[in-house]
Amino acid sequence: MKNLIVMKSFQNGISIHMDEEASFKDILSEIADKFTNAKAFFKDIKVALSLEGRSLSTEEEKQIIQTITENSDVQIICLIGKNEESNKSIIKALKRVDAEKEEYNGRFHRGCLRAGQILETEGSVVIIGNVEKGASVIASKDIIVIGALYGEAYAGASGNESHFICALKFEPEKCKIGDIRCHKSKEKGIFSNKNKYMPQIAHIENQEIRIDNITKELLENYSLS
Repeated sequence: MKNLIVMKSFQNGISIHMDEEASFKDILSEIADKFTNAKAFFKDIKVALSLEGRSLSTEEEKQIIQTITENSDVQIICLIGKNEESNKSIIKALKRVDAEKEEYNGRFHRGCLRAGQILETEGSVVIIGNVEKGASVIASKDIIVIGALYGEAYAGASGNESHFICALKFEPEKCKIGDIRCHKSKEKGIFSNKNKYMPQIAHIENQEIRIDNITKELLENYSLS
């Protein structure tokens, strides 16, 4: 029987190559089987995930991530594409989250935050899903959204302005780092991000919040302490 998916590992990640002609339901079933059988091998590793071989909708990507987490202890930190420089940047950020786990208990939230919901945590938080308009995220350290950030985000809630907020799609209603605020209404256009998978990061520079596309050069030159 033809394999519908082929799994390969790379540094800090797993790639899944999918048969282009197979039904998506069969793809999910085989992903579930393979991750169930490999549960003891993978254990609770934290990895970036690359999905290859066929075009996927955002909903299909979410279903794959959900299938993996339901059938294994693997923690998917981020979904990466074909842009090598962006991938390196995301993986570097992944390594940083790993290293800081020794300093505090970082939190992972799987699923979207809907209007009216508030997620508040000590340390940093990684959200696998969207933060919808009307929802809020508050963290004493960093905020990483593996999805779209449309609501409000407040990093460095303890008053420390060295922290950051990043998302795959960065269009927040409001964001704040430390005691510095940035309102979309006052900064028209700075949150525009037409590219679906162009991660952006908000950080403090010259006592103002600056939003940049994440690049290898940015992460090398900017001290994310």
